[in-house]
Amino acid sequence: MAEKFYSVVLCVLAAVLIRWCVSISSYSGKGKPPMFGDYEAQRHWMEITYNLPVDEWYTNTTNNDLMYWGLDYPPLTAYHSWICGFIANKINPNWVALKKSRGHESLEHKLFMRYTVLIADVLVYIPAVFVFCFVCLGRKPALNKVLVTAAILFYPGLILIDHGHFQYNVISLGLALWGVIGLACDHDLLGSIAFTLALNYKQMELYHALPFFFYLLGKSWKENSWISRIFNIAKLGIVVVVTFILCWLPFLTGLPMILQVLHRLFPFARGIFEDKVANIWCSLSVLIKVKRVLSQTQIIKLSTWSTLTACLPSSLNLLKNPTIDRFVLALVNSSLGFFIFSYQVHEKSILLAALPVCLLLHYKPFECVWFLVISTFSMWPLLLKDGLSLPYISCMLLFYAVAYHVFDLGRTKPLKQALFILSVMGALGLHAGSAIVKPPSQYPDLWPVLISVYSCVHFLAFFCYFNYMQFTLPYAVMSVARKEKKS
Repeated sequence: MAEKFYSVVLCVLAAVLIRWCVSISSYSGKGKPPMFGDYEAQRHWMEITYNLPVDEWYTNTTNNDLMYWGLDYPPLTAYHSWICGFIANKINPNWVALKKSRGHESLEHKLFMRYTVLIADVLVYIPAVFVFCFVCLGRKPALNKVLVTAAILFYPGLILIDHGHFQYNVISLGLALWGVIGLACDHDLLGSIAFTLALNYKQMELYHALPFFFYLLGKSWKENSWISRIFNIAKLGIVVVVTFILCWLPFLTGLPMILQVLHRLFPFARGIFEDKVANIWCSLSVLIKVKRVLSQTQIIKLSTWSTLTACLPSSLNLLKNPTIDRFVLALVNSSLGFFIFSYQVHEKSILLAALPVCLLLHYKPFECVWFLVISTFSMWPLLLKDGLSLPYISCMLLFYAVAYHVFDLGRTKPLKQALFILSVMGALGLHAGSAIVKPPSQYPDLWPVLISVYSCVHFLAFFCYFNYMQFTLPYAVMSVARKEKKS
């Protein structure tokens, strides 16, 4: 018992130390007026939520210029910003002074902002990873479970984005993971509440919505009688609706307010993509300028139907066979399908696919480690722009070293190892090229585009692989683990 306790404590301390080391580095938009970056966006949301009434948070007013980092995440993000703004005002009112605090940068404020992310990580995400590994991995020795937990917590993509670039993905991903745990433990109502909260923190959790819906629907459909089926579905529906109402209560003052918030959450006017992102539309734009050939309405329809076509096979397979293992694989396939084909995708959205891939590390370690390495590589142009090259290199090396020894990756089949080496060599070649070779003046974004296309090819291959895994799943690894745990 003492060994188990100390191993858990060491794992948590190591995870916190890595995050804090990354947080010492630069952040999004540091010293880059007038708009700065995501760090300023999060600070600005604290400013407006603390100083303005709720009905102005999502509305353009004299005190809230939506063109300057207007709030565009769901209500739970706004409430979280208000709490952080309240605390910030108690420490130093200049940090959230209305209009006067725009672009505020200081060492003390940076320390405060970094602490808000670290505390969220420690309270929401890190406990969820531990609970998942200890509950869903069956009768593995406790030390093995701690090592798998460490590998998940050392995933560089999430660390670099939240503790380097600056965001709070640990909250939405942590809540989604608590939802997975709820379903894995047959606490479907609690799992539904947790996922609904995740969706009300970041709308990108829609990437995971189809598997949650079809798993719960399929499981309810397996009941013996129509009464039981309808009762189960009704319970789930009521819980989800009530959770939504409670989250949106301050904004349910009328249809115009509701529509305004929805308009902010789904900004179709931004176009199919902004920065270079490793999805199909950005990659195709190298050859075909989709934005010029098709109208915005046509692009929205094309991306919507492409996304549904990509995601429905795994969702329908899950509906027919609602096991927790297929559910996790469907989460990978749905989030990858959304990332590759949907409208208005950001490079950071690959984290939504990385979360369920992390949950499969114990089952297919080599393939999952490969995916997680490439997912972090795909965000390199963003991380380079933020001045996070040193943390990127350090975190990537540490993650692979830990994963290599925890999962004994050296015993992988030679063909897989050769393909992995070729893949990594290609990524290293792009790194070297972007550092040494200056792009021609007519193609200033040459290297970010090449990195995006290279990563997109990998994601398409992984999308096919994980779909193949789901449709040919030989046995229920986590389901067996649940039965062992119960017995």
